[in-house]
Amino acid sequence: MHGPMTVTTMDDDGAARWAILLDSGSLTPEQQAEFDAWLAADERREGSLLRAEAALVYLDRGRALAGASQAAPPHPSDTRSIFSRRGFLVGSALAGTVAVGVTGLSFIQPSEEIATAVGEVRRLPLADGSVATVNTASRLAIAMQPERRQITLEDGEAWFEVAHDAERPFVVDAGDVRVQAIGTAFSVRRHADGVDVLVTKGMVETWRVGRESERTRVGAGERTFVARGPSPVSVQAAGPEIERALAWRSGGLALDGEPLAYAVAELNRYNRHQLVIVDAALGRRPIVGYFRTSEPENFARSVAVLLDAQIETRGEQTRLISKAP
Repeated sequence: MHGPMTVTTMDDDGAARWAILLDSGSLTPEQQAEFDAWLAADERREGSLLRAEAALVYLDRGRALAGASQAAPPHPSDTRSIFSRRGFLVGSALAGTVAVGVTGLSFIQPSEEIATAVGEVRRLPLADGSVATVNTASRLAIAMQPERRQITLEDGEAWFEVAHDAERPFVVDAGDVRVQAIGTAFSVRRHADGVDVLVTKGMVETWRVGRESERTRVGAGERTFVARGPSPVSVQAAGPEIERALAWRSGGLALDGEPLAYAVAELNRYNRHQLVIVDAALGRRPIVGYFRTSEPENFARSVAVLLDAQIETRGEQTRLISKAP
């Protein structure tokens, strides 16, 4: 009895430490190596880390609501602050472990709404141990209930790493489209004409409201687009497209021959500074490369070199123009 509790306590203490360090900013190369080794040493540590990150979110939110925003935030070098937060997180994690063992319930939080600004990408640990990475200019509502984990994607895009819980389905609502998973990783993006679903791990089921009998299964490495209206739903192998499609999670836009018009539309989602293609012929030209979503002007300069184009910047707009023959 003593042995397992000691292991759990050590894991929770380590998880609390890493959650705080990760929250404070980038790790040094030495810290990153130490973190990778710690995480790889025990498969249970990923769950401990997710619980600690979730507890940290609610700790900081509670402080803000209590008026703590008037005080200086804790600095990573403030040892007393780190150990104080670590103590809270370890206590929360252990209490959560006991609650699960006794009642079978996880740490349930009230419904909440999340919104990201233009250019913002947010990684959000959820109370059940899942993680949502929310893309630019997106809105979603989260409701963790005893019988169901409900996410409503009102606008934009999010990628979900779902903690396994067969008793509580994890369901994403995107308009009249539903996507359900038990333990998997997948993204959902809303478009004006439908919903794009891409699965990186495990499997999901997707369907339209009112057509529950017509469920489509999408497995790892596959994607589907659920269009508005009665169009049939087809599943395609995504292959290398997956990493390109999800490059936004690390602030990137990966292109492999897509038209310039597509690239510009994607970059404009992340920036107040907008790119404009002056002539359609230039917009149809393919482009290859990896670009930062936060640097539209650097992208424009690259286009000028790669596609032999001209650029004109006026205020918050950069125009891309084909050179005269």
